[in-house]
Amino acid sequence: MTDIRYVQVEDKEFWYSLDSHLPQSEFVNKVRDKRGYTIMADGKPVGLLRYNLFWDNTPFCTMLFVDERYRGRGYGRSLMAYWEADMKSQGYGMILTSTQVDEGAQHFYRKLGYRDCGGFVIDVSGYEQPMEMFMSKAIS
Repeated sequence: MTDIRYVQVEDKEFWYSLDSHLPQSEFVNKVRDKRGYTIMADGKPVGLLRYNLFWDNTPFCTMLFVDERYRGRGYGRSLMAYWEADMKSQGYGMILTSTQVDEGAQHFYRKLGYRDCGGFVIDVSGYEQPMEMFMSKAIS
């Protein structure tokens, strides 16, 4: 049985087993502001999704991650569908996500109806990364 719920304090250990990018102080904010979800399979957490508001008015998925042992079973697709429905119910008409151009996630997002809408390159010493591509989707 699969269940998706807002991230909770007791998810912290699991969360950080998958997401090493989120500062500890921001985890508290994700819980408080309901800006993250945990997907459970048979009572066990298997994946997460977190988001922010880009420009303070557009939901932007900043992390989607499913434990390697559970990939290919539709958990990522379920998390995205749940987030999209939640954002639509809150009155948003468009959502965003991003991925690096060297990652396969872009193909996953395109299958879900996301369209390329731009990108940027970070070449600041110590922060270099491949181009970050942005993708958008209408949900209204």
